[in-house]
Amino acid sequence: MTSPSARFRCFRGCAGTFPLTQAIYRCPTCDGLLEVAHDMDALRDKSGPEWRALFDARWSASARSGVWSKKEWVAPEIPDDAIVTTGEGMTPLYPARRLASELGFGELLVKQCGTTHTGSFKDLGMTVLVSVVKHAQSVGALAVRAIACASTGDTSAALAAYGAAAGLPVVVLLPRGMVSVAQLVQPLAHGAKVLALETDFDGCMAIVRELAARGLVYLANSMNPLRIEGQKTVALEIAQQLGWEVPDWVVIPSGNLGNSAALYAGFSMAKELGVVSRLPRLCVAQAANANPMYRAFVAKADEVAPVAAKPTLASAIRIGNPVSAPRAMAALRAMNGVVEEATESELADACARADRTGLYACPHTGVALACARKLRERGVITKDERVVVVSTASALKFTELKLGYHERTLPDVDAPLANAPIPVAADVEAVAKLLAG
Repeated sequence: MTSPSARFRCFRGCAGTFPLTQAIYRCPTCDGLLEVAHDMDALRDKSGPEWRALFDARWSASARSGVWSKKEWVAPEIPDDAIVTTGEGMTPLYPARRLASELGFGELLVKQCGTTHTGSFKDLGMTVLVSVVKHAQSVGALAVRAIACASTGDTSAALAAYGAAAGLPVVVLLPRGMVSVAQLVQPLAHGAKVLALETDFDGCMAIVRELAARGLVYLANSMNPLRIEGQKTVALEIAQQLGWEVPDWVVIPSGNLGNSAALYAGFSMAKELGVVSRLPRLCVAQAANANPMYRAFVAKADEVAPVAAKPTLASAIRIGNPVSAPRAMAALRAMNGVVEEATESELADACARADRTGLYACPHTGVALACARKLRERGVITKDERVVVVSTASALKFTELKLGYHERTLPDVDAPLANAPIPVAADVEAVAKLLAG
């Protein structure tokens, strides 16, 4: 029996592979993206039913991490004592029955990735990346001053937390004034060096890429395929929580497009190893103010052209030049996918409607819910289809947005579902009269 192993290789297919412990982010031959290639023959030593049984046993045993419960499929050669985990993954798959009824879905489920340690799905990728860096440094394969990322908020929070847990220095580059207070506080609290730049995310990304190219930092953005390896476990968890059945649709909000690529990586690997029988269809949901992949889809283009991203309430996906676009386009084709967009009013109203049914949706989840609704209204999604919406972050990071909606102070948003506080005198009769009226 051969032990599972994994190495970097060119996403476009150039010759050569590289160890996961090497600081390499692009193919040295074509300058294209990399991916993690697993020894599939070694993984086939177990049948699909055997993998399902193993993963179910680990879930039932309350394994501390949903990501590392799938270790053989993620980073199999990382020793257990190098793993940096905060108990990420194993997040709820919530049956949104009331919302489904209101919107005309037969079955609508929400994968609540925002219940993780730092409040977003970014934890899933960061546990893998930081664990590999920790191991690489321990064996002398890597020497960098710090791990660094550009961020619209959630990536910096995750990197700062995992870096702190590992005792590794972290540098984050944020677009000044473009992240929520909660998102800014998180990396500060974890001791990261936070640099607020007078630019947008794409400008921050260009700078951190150059720093990594000079060997000054280790790059932690989703250009690094180690992130994809952790995030792909969302797909595996969805299937597992549905009894190893695959939904008809998965709708996911996307900015840098790494999460879309990760879903395909997970579902396709599960299908190849006989764990599931088919792939779901994919909807990549984008904010209309930051929609490069939507434009490419409408134009039937082979590549995603950069756009100038405008301000959007869905600030974490305000990205005009997504680094994982080639991976996401491949995922879209393989999963018979579509791309939809949501305006500011549509995403804000979608959040408010979901909140009224007991959910508490972040603006990016609002984008996904709004796009799913549009597809349902057009008949692209039919009533007999099972739909999973991936909620990427906790709405507790966006309280200012929630309050602004209900106070009707958000620009370009009419807020028909606003529920503002009602001023009333501190008198029982006044309160009783109001309630009776």
